[in-house]
Amino acid sequence: MSTIAERLRPSTSRSRTVGLTGAAVIWVTLYRLNQPFWDWLLFDVAGLDPASSLGSGLHFFFYDTVKIVLLLVGIIFLVTILRSFMTLERTRALLGGKREGVGNVMAACLGIVTPFCSCSAVPAFIGFVAAGVPLGVTMSFLIASPLINEIAIGLLLTMFGWKIALIYVAAGLFVAIVAGWSIGRFHLEKWVEPFVFETRLGGALVSSTAGLSLDDRIQMGIEEVVTILRKIWPYLLVGIGLGAVIHGWVPTDFFTTYANASNPLGVVVAVLIGIPLYSNAAGVMPLVQSLYGAGLPMGTLLAFMMAVVALSLPEMILLRRVLKPQLIATYVAVVGSAIVAVGYLFNVLLAT
Repeated sequence: MSTIAERLRPSTSRSRTVGLTGAAVIWVTLYRLNQPFWDWLLFDVAGLDPASSLGSGLHFFFYDTVKIVLLLVGIIFLVTILRSFMTLERTRALLGGKREGVGNVMAACLGIVTPFCSCSAVPAFIGFVAAGVPLGVTMSFLIASPLINEIAIGLLLTMFGWKIALIYVAAGLFVAIVAGWSIGRFHLEKWVEPFVFETRLGGALVSSTAGLSLDDRIQMGIEEVVTILRKIWPYLLVGIGLGAVIHGWVPTDFFTTYANASNPLGVVVAVLIGIPLYSNAAGVMPLVQSLYGAGLPMGTLLAFMMAVVALSLPEMILLRRVLKPQLIATYVAVVGSAIVAVGYLFNVLLAT
C-alpha cells in the first residue's frame, strides 16, 4: 500500500511547483482566516460573550488548535527537508574524538539542527558513546536536541516575537553547554551501563543523503508531518485544553500567588512542576501562552517550558536502559539547576 506522500508525490518539476505554490496559498489563507472565522462563529453566530469565561475559553481552544496545527505543518515540513542534509551518522562523525569544552559547544549547536525527540535518546546515546564521543559532550547534544527545537523556536517567534525566541535559544544553549560540561567534569562513566561501551560501530560513520532528489525530500517532509501529527495530537489537545481552562476559567490569582515575580521561589516551583510532566514543545506552548497572559514572568515560563521539554519523565525512563540511577539523578539535578538559574537570570533581565 502506498503512503500518503507517495500518492501526493509530483511527477514533474512543473507539477511540483504548482503543488507547492497551491499548498502555500492554502496555508496562508487558512492562517489569516483562522481568527476571523472563530470570532464570527462563536461570538456572532453562537452569541457567546467574548469577555466571559466560556466564550474566551472556547475561542482560545479552537483558535489555538487550528493555529498551532497550521504552524506545525509548515514548520515540520520545512525542518524535515533541512534535516535531510544532516544524518545521525554524520553528527556522530563530527563529534567523535572531540575534547570537552569545544565539543560541548559543537554538540549543543548541532543539537539545534538535528532535533531528535526523546524516543531517540537511547540509540543516539549508544551511537555517540560507541563512536568515541565523550560522555559530557554526548549529554550536551541530548539536552540541546529536544530543548532547542525548531518547532519551539518557530512557535515562540510567532507567539512572542524574535526577542523571546532569541532568549530561549541562548538560554537553551547555555543549559546544554554548562550542564554537559559539568557532567563531563564529574567523570561519571562508571554509571553508564557496561554494554554501551562494548558496542562497536564498524565501517564509515557517514551515511550521506546526497542521492536524495528534491522530490524525495518533499516526500519525506509530507510523511514526517503526518507521522508527527499522529503521535502528538493527544498531547497537543491536552496542552491547548489546559491553556483554555487557565485562559477562560481559572482566576489569575491562582498562578500569581505561587509563581509571580515577587515570589522568590517562583522559578523553583515552576521547574519542579514541569519535571514530571510530559509534553513536547508544541503541546506545552499553549499553556505557556496562557500563563503569560495570566501575568507570570517570562523567565519563569521559559524555565517551566525547559523543564517540561528537557526533563520529561518518559525520557528518564528510556535513559534508564543505558544510564544507572545515580547518573540519571545527577543529570536531572545539574540540568534542573541550570534551568532554574536561567529562569532567575531572565526574570531580572526582562524586568529592566
